[in-house]
Amino acid sequence: MPFKPVEHPKCPKCGKSVYAAEERVAGGLKWHKTCFKCGLCGKPLDSTNCSEHEGELFCKVCHGRKFGPKGYGFGGGAGCLSMDQGEHLQAKNEGEFSRGSNAVLESRAIAKAPEGEGCPRCGGYVYAAEQMLARGRAYHKLCFKCKTCRRTLDSTLHCDGPDREIYCRACYPKKFGPRGVGHAGIMWIGLQCDIEDEGDAAPRTTVIDTAIIKAPPGKGCPRCGGVVFAAEQVLAKGREWHRKCYKCHDCTKTLDSIIACDGPDRDVYCKTCYGKKWGPHGYGFACGSGFLQTDGLTEEEISASRPYYNPDTTSIKAPAGQGCPRCGGMVFAAEQQLAKGTMWHKKCFNCAECHRPLDSMLACDGPDKEIHCRACYGKLFGPKGFGFGHKPTLISTNGDHAPSYIDSKPDLGQKRNDGHGCSRCGYPVYAAEQMISKNRVWHKRCFNCGECHRSLDSTNLNDGPDGDIYCRGCYSRNFGPKGVGFGIGAGTLTMA
Repeated sequence: MPFKPVEHPKCPKCGKSVYAAEERVAGGLKWHKTCFKCGLCGKPLDSTNCSEHEGELFCKVCHGRKFGPKGYGFGGGAGCLSMDQGEHLQAKNEGEFSRGSNAVLESRAIAKAPEGEGCPRCGGYVYAAEQMLARGRAYHKLCFKCKTCRRTLDSTLHCDGPDREIYCRACYPKKFGPRGVGHAGIMWIGLQCDIEDEGDAAPRTTVIDTAIIKAPPGKGCPRCGGVVFAAEQVLAKGREWHRKCYKCHDCTKTLDSIIACDGPDRDVYCKTCYGKKWGPHGYGFACGSGFLQTDGLTEEEISASRPYYNPDTTSIKAPAGQGCPRCGGMVFAAEQQLAKGTMWHKKCFNCAECHRPLDSMLACDGPDKEIHCRACYGKLFGPKGFGFGHKPTLISTNGDHAPSYIDSKPDLGQKRNDGHGCSRCGYPVYAAEQMISKNRVWHKRCFNCGECHRSLDSTNLNDGPDGDIYCRGCYSRNFGPKGVGFGIGAGTLTMA
């Protein structure tokens, strides 16, 4: 039996077979995916925007344009008259539209309106859906542009000119705005000429030196004497200045109302130059306190006002009990240091023992009415005994040799038999190392458990009935209750 191939449906657009992997269905017909596009504008279609008419595919817009109702009210907007059937979108020959291309809309002829009734720009009829109003006259939306620069306008940008034309805001003041200094468009300083340059080149800016226009004496700019116009005037003490002349007299820095200073010579200065020329002079009136300001002064004036400094503080002796306690010289406010109500020279304010420079944080007032550093003060006037030196050593006040303890328990010296010594070793206990338990004193190194020798403190101390101290574990083992339930775990029998 001969082989018969399966017949596939043909695409209405190109007439070729349509296979299942690329088919698109519309109006009971099958199309290729590449052929499934609008027959007028060539727009690719899908199942949501396609319309089929007698074997042709259209998008919804083109289908309504070609086969939809015609007449007033059926155009792009309500109230618009549409007789469009899509002729301007028709292809000149088959295959004119390439894949993915869009049709180019051709300009249509607009019906001319009677004189004075149509669009002032093109003269055609203006329908309600596309009109733009300006001074009671209706324009097409495409014709509503600036006459000079052709910029598209709207109700917020257009300006009606006296020649019954419309302009943008930039072109209107150039053509009909005021002329003169300060009226050149956006720039408020420039000079706008009266002749509008109609050529392609940009108008040249004319710079006029206003200083050549001399004013009557006492009425012009105080710096150059020229007439000051309103667009460039700057006021200072009721006098008018040119903006370019409103500069510091000394450094020519441009000024404004914030940094300008009026000098007694009726000129203007910046704050820095004003301070140099008219401000106070002398020691302490320059950039920082203690600096000598010399601007504007002669050498004789500088020498007369320069403070005299003598490094020898004892050259000016003070009355008894009123000067520096160290050298006896007069103490002035710029160099004084206070300690217990007495004033010291800054260079005399040091430790009497090691001569270390001191300040209010390091100085210690001694009972000998001298000042010492903390280390020297502790050596001279601090507490004495075991633990009050630089190391845990015993410091004697009478110069005798103090025993040094090397082992954990002392074996040198004499024990106390009056009951005031350490309860463990019997040696004397000093205040710096004592630990107290039931009115008995212990050395800190002896304050440990009497059985396991664990170091103790006030949180784990237990005083035993035998006069010794124990940790909690050893105390309960030696003196705690015995029997079932009192051992290491509940239910166990402990007779330890």
